[in-house]
Amino acid sequence: MTETPKSTEPFRGSVATPPPRGSGDRQPKSRWWVWALILAAVVVGIIVYRQRQAANGAKVKAAPPVIGVPVQLTKSVKGSIGEYVAALGTVTPVYTVTVTSRVLGAIENVYYKEGQMILKGDPLLDIDPRPYQATVTQAEGQLAHDQALLSEARIDYDRYKAALARNAIAQQQVADQEQVVHQDEGTVKNDEGNLENAKVNLAYTHITSPIEGRVGLRLVDPGNIVQANSTTALVVITQLEPITVVFSVAEDYLSQIQPQIRSGARMQVDAFDRQQQTKLASGYLLTLDNQVDTTTGTVKLKAQFDNKDGMLFPNEFVNARLLLKTLNDATLVPAQAVQQGSQGTFVFKINPDQTAVVQAIKTITSDGNVTAVDGIPPGTTLAASGFDKLQDGSKVSVRNAPDQGGCNAGQSAGPVGQSSQPGKSPNGGQGHGGGQGRSTTGQGGGQATGSNKP
Repeated sequence: MTETPKSTEPFRGSVATPPPRGSGDRQPKSRWWVWALILAAVVVGIIVYRQRQAANGAKVKAAPPVIGVPVQLTKSVKGSIGEYVAALGTVTPVYTVTVTSRVLGAIENVYYKEGQMILKGDPLLDIDPRPYQATVTQAEGQLAHDQALLSEARIDYDRYKAALARNAIAQQQVADQEQVVHQDEGTVKNDEGNLENAKVNLAYTHITSPIEGRVGLRLVDPGNIVQANSTTALVVITQLEPITVVFSVAEDYLSQIQPQIRSGARMQVDAFDRQQQTKLASGYLLTLDNQVDTTTGTVKLKAQFDNKDGMLFPNEFVNARLLLKTLNDATLVPAQAVQQGSQGTFVFKINPDQTAVVQAIKTITSDGNVTAVDGIPPGTTLAASGFDKLQDGSKVSVRNAPDQGGCNAGQSAGPVGQSSQPGKSPNGGQGHGGGQGRSTTGQGGGQATGSNKP
């Protein structure tokens, strides 16, 4: 039997055997679950981001941040201001009397009380008058004796003249008697002078006030012995109404002061306390000294005050301000709005777009709270605070409204008004803090915020 040779070709109808492990041909695996995780992470991130954005938006709506430098505003206005010259002055009484004793004796009575206001002629104290009353009595007795001698001499003189007419006596006897009469007349006149002197000394034992004013502290008590013509004071009296203030100004002001004094004008003078915050009294310039002090280049001036309320006290130091002239239609700004820098005097002008611009100005005069300036027109909106952070071109955040009726910032006015009173928010919240922040219902367009409470 002949064997049929085996064919090397596979049987077409047979199943192919899978390739052995380690073969170079591999099938790719599916990665769909990785993409599903990435997609889920993206969705979660978007949700978290939107939640955070919503939370931030709620915070912004609840408390909007302040934009720019917070400042207070004011406005320049047109008005009148006085040009003053200030100087340190001393309150000086018109009259000051130091009462001393002109006779020797013991004090019997003291009528005044310490610090009492007295009138002219009011009794002050008594000195024992008995020795001086005795002297008056002696003088009166001597005068009466000498007056009797004078009367006798005159009678003899008349008798001698009658006898001479009958040629009964010599002419010389009549002439001698005439001289005796003259001698007795001189004696009587001397006695009259002694009597008047004794009466004056007696009057000195009762001391009265020579002026109207205020007495000081008591310096003597009843029983004290005082000496005649002693320099020791018994009481000091100072006049308080009216009273004067003496102060010195530079000689450069004489050209403005003297013409007004010559014309009879009363130049106003104000007296302020040491801190120059409180006006004590107002008066007028009385006169000026007759020469300039060459060591200081100043001249002394004296002003008089009624001092009805007693605000000026003798020897008190005050700040005197003499009004030289009044400037009308001047541009006035609050003194705190005027700043000094390396480039000179300037203010921060606030534009409508809430930006600050440096504006150079020139100061004319100041009365402490208000300054007259040149370089800006009336009605200019200015910054009145926040100068430590303000710069040229800085953005500002308004804290209060500019005042249109004067130079006092802080009152509600203007189109971008602010209020110094608490403002109410639309949802019922109330803003505090002196009008800091924003509100849509604050008076005058005011801005006020705090925490909005539902």
